Amino acid sequence: MAGGARVLHWNGKDIPEELRELPAGTYVVEAVDSVPALTPDEDRGLAEALESLRVGEGRTLDQVRQTIDSIVRR
Repeated sequence: MAGGARVLHWNGKDIPEELRELPAGTYVVEAVDSVPALTPDEDRGLAEALESLRVGEGRTLDQVRQTIDSIVRR
C-alpha cells in the first residue's frame, strides 16, 4: 500500500486528523468494529508461522516485501 494502513477514530461529523494527513488519492474505508474470526486453516497457519519464527526459520523484511510486491502486481 502506497500510503500504508491507517486506523482512524471518527465521531461521525468532524474529519479525523488521520485523513487530513493522507495525500490525495482513492481510498477504501471499512469499519473494523467486528473483525471476522479466522478459519481453522488460517489459525493453524499462523501458529505454524509463529513456531517457525521461534526456531529461527523466519524471513527477512526484504524477502517479505518482495513476496508482497509480487502478489500485489498480479
